[in-house]
Amino acid sequence: MCMLCDMGLPGLSGADAGTKEEIVHATVNYTAPMSETPRYHANDHSRDVHLFDPREVAIENARGRADPPRLDREGFTLVDHPSEVKDFLDPEEVQRVYVPEVERLVCEVTGASAAVVVATPFVRFGERAALSGKLNNSVPARFIHIDYSDARAKHTAEQMLEKVSPRPGRLGRYAHYNIWRVLTPPPQDIPLAVCNARTVAARDLVPALAVFDLPGQPERTAESLVLRHSPLHRWFYYRNMTPQEALIFVTKESDPARAHHVPHTAFDDPGCPADVVPRASIEIRVVAYFDTEGRASRAPLGFLRC
Repeated sequence: MCMLCDMGLPGLSGADAGTKEEIVHATVNYTAPMSETPRYHANDHSRDVHLFDPREVAIENARGRADPPRLDREGFTLVDHPSEVKDFLDPEEVQRVYVPEVERLVCEVTGASAAVVVATPFVRFGERAALSGKLNNSVPARFIHIDYSDARAKHTAEQMLEKVSPRPGRLGRYAHYNIWRVLTPPPQDIPLAVCNARTVAARDLVPALAVFDLPGQPERTAESLVLRHSPLHRWFYYRNMTPQEALIFVTKESDPARAHHVPHTAFDDPGCPADVVPRASIEIRVVAYFDTEGRASRAPLGFLRC
């Protein structure tokens, strides 16, 4: 960790590096060299084609930093965000209440002109929980990944713009975000680790295929990214998250001057008591659009306009 501070990497000043008490050491799964494209399934992991490269890494509690992480620099941030949702397992309530809450949050935090949810939210449960693996895509992701490749992110941004606007204009700056929230009280036995985007090099990224294998429906695939190990990667998490907080992180930013995307993974916190309530969480993905030239933008149908 000190080595990284001394190298002068962006956003890694030694003055606000975490103390030893703020750092845990845990094993995370990178991707090993493979002769074929890694494939992983939302539900039937027995069909995965994915070789892991387990590594022990230092994961810093970002709450302890004097200079908190930012979306445009490290690629992630934690915000206070109480929700009015009473039952996150009720799809109708999530669609009616949580979707507009999250779209509004993204606009407020990022300054975007408009934002729209692009995928069905996933509720996930730690392996000790009764519902773990019983619902669609309901097991924590135990390997480092990025939800969108650049090509998929651009295609999705264009697709959503065309879908909600009868006369879409040129695609300007856009960004994809993942909003991750715990549904269980602290402490979390399986937190989410996020990697400082500015410590990730293009050579570390490996194209992969996410397979959505919902029973009774045709399978579909989407290009994502997995990660090769580098000693330069710097990892963070937020200790003792509450359901009144939201972790926002970048999965694709079109502005090259900002944090591009954030690798992330679930991990076992070695300091967490064994008898805590198993972690439950919800993640939801949003694409935001920005008026980079300062003009008054349209409010496309279906978007939340800020």
